[in-house]
Amino acid sequence: MFISKSLKWNLARLATILFASALSVSVVCAEEEADPAEIAIGERLFLETRFAQFFFANSGGDANHELLAGDPVMDTTATVNGSLPGPFAGQSMNCSACHLVDAQLEELGGGMRSYGDFAPRSPIPDRPVSEGGDGQLFAVRNSPPLVNASLPRRGGFFFHFDAEFATMEDLVKGTLSGRNYGWLATESEQAIAHTASIIRDDNGLGELAQEFGGAYKEVLRGNPRDGGGALIEDLVLPEEFQVDVDDPATTDDMIFSAVAKIISAYVTDLAFSRDEATDEFNLSPYDVFLEKNSLDRKPANGERELEYSQRLLREIKNLSSPVYVRDGVDGSFQFHDQDFEFGREELKGLEIFLTQSSNKHRRGPKKKSGVGNCVACHAAPNFTDFNFHNTGATQKEYDAIHRRGAFKRIKIPGLFKRLAHHDRYLPATPAHPNASGMFRSVPEADSTKTDLGLWNVYANPDFPSSQQRLWKLLCEKEIGQQFEMETLYQNRRLIKKVFGKCWNHKLLDGSVALFKTPGLRDLGHSAPYMHNGQENRIEDVVEFYRESSDLARKKKLRNAAPELKDIFIKQRDVQPLTRFLKSLNEDYE
Repeated sequence: MFISKSLKWNLARLATILFASALSVSVVCAEEEADPAEIAIGERLFLETRFAQFFFANSGGDANHELLAGDPVMDTTATVNGSLPGPFAGQSMNCSACHLVDAQLEELGGGMRSYGDFAPRSPIPDRPVSEGGDGQLFAVRNSPPLVNASLPRRGGFFFHFDAEFATMEDLVKGTLSGRNYGWLATESEQAIAHTASIIRDDNGLGELAQEFGGAYKEVLRGNPRDGGGALIEDLVLPEEFQVDVDDPATTDDMIFSAVAKIISAYVTDLAFSRDEATDEFNLSPYDVFLEKNSLDRKPANGERELEYSQRLLREIKNLSSPVYVRDGVDGSFQFHDQDFEFGREELKGLEIFLTQSSNKHRRGPKKKSGVGNCVACHAAPNFTDFNFHNTGATQKEYDAIHRRGAFKRIKIPGLFKRLAHHDRYLPATPAHPNASGMFRSVPEADSTKTDLGLWNVYANPDFPSSQQRLWKLLCEKEIGQQFEMETLYQNRRLIKKVFGKCWNHKLLDGSVALFKTPGLRDLGHSAPYMHNGQENRIEDVVEFYRESSDLARKKKLRNAAPELKDIFIKQRDVQPLTRFLKSLNEDYE
């Protein structure tokens, strides 16, 4: 049975209210507002299992066909410790299979997720080589949580770990017509036509349809009806989301775009809790600590996140008598196996997290511990700079398979060789469906396959929409200075820097193994960690940065992020840093 996000949330809240006071139930339920129609219908499409290639191949062209057997990949949910029963067993792929919330909450070894899964790399539908497929069984990367994925940011949006998509709608389109849904690069047009056929021909009798307004064509034209034929006003889509499916002028592409736009609205709405009055995060022990000590929980107007984080460090150091957060008094966790607290150890970890190296440390550090420099890439309050860095995760995985130092010896082509041999080096797309993707692959013992992240997208003509912004981002890294395109030509010294260092072939070399910085809120619901899922615990991640920073200082890390060499943490720093990072958890529902 399908239960919507809003319904599950309401049921959970209702149970809490009944336990606390039966008299308050009617009041609170009356105050609960329904999701906007585009969010509710977006959730339906997010859960829809008929858009996948497996359903196309096994339904005989009938949009309402009931599968005799589902896609085997849906039978289980993969975790680092084994498999759990799949919540969509007997069906085919959907968004929710890799972006879970509470579907595995009651399973032993499961739990809550913030729209991610439990696997190092998500299982995907099998397309056997013997049948013309690629034989891949897993996505190349870990499934990132979707909560907070669409926060506003300087420089615009880059989605996926390698900036493959410039908008959420593009990401949704790429997913619905891509390999995670079982479609090969040669089948994108077929995927679009199939998605449109499901929307056109849905009879409105399925479980999702019964909960979300009936047949898709009626819902998308703004005419959702309940079982008795009455209009469901809460599910009437705004005009900008509507499409008349039966209009002869409505093409498959138009329907596909409408579906992507609605799903995008749903995903964009996923965010961690904020105070409605102040727009400040408010549900983690860390947020409560700041509030109890009258510390700002967000930057002031005109203040950048890093500046705010540096100010926050000064202010917490000036706290003469910090007021700590106590479990059971200031809050409690329902979905995390930890106390709701922020005490001395968490505060110590926060200071390490926010502390950066001074210039003297770069020349020869006198203070060799307690300098996390984490804030250089994970500034508060979002705890991400939305930028791209090479932390050494790709090298660690590759070297573990091949031997230490092997990643540094891989022959990576320059820009002109890569352009001349596109299919040999770059990933498959509808424009180049036969490309090997050797540098966007899971590493193997008998080949030089690996994942170079942003290198696959930058200066790749198959991804035109974000190239100018990526050039600017990489150029800023290269010259060590941020700038605005509108005013670039007013600064002669800056122009000289840009034209001296920011040529595509140079910037491509600097894009090797760069991956987008993830946010750090609610890490307890998004393990395992890193783009390849190679670290199972937060403690492991902190240890990883200890090792990577040491390799960077010794110049043993290929194309290392410059921020790494300024990390100076010892074993004694691991526990407080871990405790602080866990204080960013919250009960997301």
